[in-house]
Amino acid sequence: MTPRAPLMTPVLIGGCIIIMMSFAVRASFGVFQIPIAEEFGWLRAEFSLAIAIQNLAWGIGQPLFGAMAEKVGDRKAIVAGAAFYVAGLMLSAISTSPEAHQLLNVLIGFGIAGMGFGVVLAVVGRAASDENRSMALGIATAAGSAGQVFGAPFAEWLLTSMPWQSVFLVFSGIILATLLALPLLKAPEPASRVELEETLGEVLTRAFRDPSFTLIFLGFFSCGYQLAFITAHFPAFVTELCGPIDPGGILHGVGITTTSALGAVAISLIGLANIVGTITAGWLGKRYTKKYLLAGIYTARTIVAALFILMPITPTSVILFSVAMGALWLATVPLTSGLVAHIYGLRYMGTLYGIVFFSHQLGGFLGVWLGGAMYDIYGDYTLVWWIGVGVGAFSALVHLPVRERPLEARAA
Repeated sequence: MTPRAPLMTPVLIGGCIIIMMSFAVRASFGVFQIPIAEEFGWLRAEFSLAIAIQNLAWGIGQPLFGAMAEKVGDRKAIVAGAAFYVAGLMLSAISTSPEAHQLLNVLIGFGIAGMGFGVVLAVVGRAASDENRSMALGIATAAGSAGQVFGAPFAEWLLTSMPWQSVFLVFSGIILATLLALPLLKAPEPASRVELEETLGEVLTRAFRDPSFTLIFLGFFSCGYQLAFITAHFPAFVTELCGPIDPGGILHGVGITTTSALGAVAISLIGLANIVGTITAGWLGKRYTKKYLLAGIYTARTIVAALFILMPITPTSVILFSVAMGALWLATVPLTSGLVAHIYGLRYMGTLYGIVFFSHQLGGFLGVWLGGAMYDIYGDYTLVWWIGVGVGAFSALVHLPVRERPLEARAA
């Protein structure tokens, strides 16, 4: 009897560390919205555009770093990503104009791409056995949520004792320290004989001609829109629009005395709930049709977001929304990346998933930028929130016609 392959491998552990620390820093940027805008007297749209550009650069960089990893090696691609990340953070710490922040967030976005899902999930996917792949992708994705659990509150805590510029420098050191996990990322490259003989150009041509690839690409847009908008604007949203915290209530008793602190904790709660949600999605992805799971997740997101904006915004509703949305937050990632690997193979998964992820980041760019622009025009986030509800419903529908069968098997 052949022994079962272990789920937790050095590759999975190393990948989790890198994604977790990268996302801890990335998830904290919403906390800096108000401090930076107030220090320089900027409109909300100025720093929002910087974060939006970061998301777009992340999307552009993802297939590039995926291709780099497949050409020169995963670890070299991650080191290059860390170099971009650190350079962007350190230069942003000494920048005083919105244009400089917007330009430097291109570097930060490339850094996130080099240390993010496209590169790391491809390594994890290749290293995992067929029976463990969906669960391994879920665990690695959940590591990003684990970073989100402490990233925003840690940034909020640092801001109580140092200026935001110093926090950026601290984050630079954290990114550099993350590279200590690189020796763990030594993955084999399981692929079929057909996959090994195909060139990247041939695989891309086949994928682009497949309507299912287009549908997956379009469906990932709303995920980026919703996640990026909430990450960048929800702390400010809660700070300004949430009702007062009861001095005798539970939140006050655990040290959450301001809506600003509640906003940072909300991001943390989203990440905490998503650890469970993402691992569950990975477990379900091994047993059920991935496209139907994705449609269900987007439907649930649509309902949760609509109910939240329709009801009075109170500390209780913020907590409930954070937990509910968190359970659905990155649950799409192991299913989408697993769908790409299942249909198009593992050989060029990093590049193909990177292209799909570009749609995610286009949505992220619009979510963050529209959030700031519409806030400056209307004085609140209501309209941009409802746009997010609409695109969520679109993604639920667009996954239904996807043909979840390996392209190679279809051709045979």
